[in-house]
Amino acid sequence: MHQIHTFQKLPISKKQAWDFLSDPKNLKIITPDYMGFDITSGGDRPMFEGQIIQYIVTPIGGIKTKWVTEITHVKEGEYFVDEQRFGPYALWHHKHFIKEIDGGVEMEDIVDYKLPMGKLGNLVHPFMVKPKLEEIFEYRKKKLIELFGEYKTPQASEGTLKQDILN
Repeated sequence: MHQIHTFQKLPISKKQAWDFLSDPKNLKIITPDYMGFDITSGGDRPMFEGQIIQYIVTPIGGIKTKWVTEITHVKEGEYFVDEQRFGPYALWHHKHFIKEIDGGVEMEDIVDYKLPMGKLGNLVHPFMVKPKLEEIFEYRKKKLIELFGEYKTPQASEGTLKQDILN
């Protein structure tokens, strides 16, 4: 088993974050173009538990792959989980969390995954799969900043700062 665990802060409301991230159609926007990502069915409704979404994706070498995920858990405005039912991984379990913070939201993604082909799959993980997934999540991070702006830590007001220094 392998895991990707990422955090990103954005200067938007929790509702804006939820509305964007829980709409399956927006996944194409935050996926690199070279991956040829297209939803073929199931992405035309607001997210719900039990939703099956089918995609075509071209992750490596121009080879088109069918990927089918199920939305297994949804807590409106807070988190959702998608699990692969058919696709390139032996297991794919992706948790998406949204938490309100001062000045915006913090998004957390936890992906637990297992590669097919046992030891052979694990051999290619460090130089093929892991770097590709890191690249995809880095693209996503940059695209979200492009769409919503860069989060900046809210500054304490000058009066509060002076008071803190004096204490």
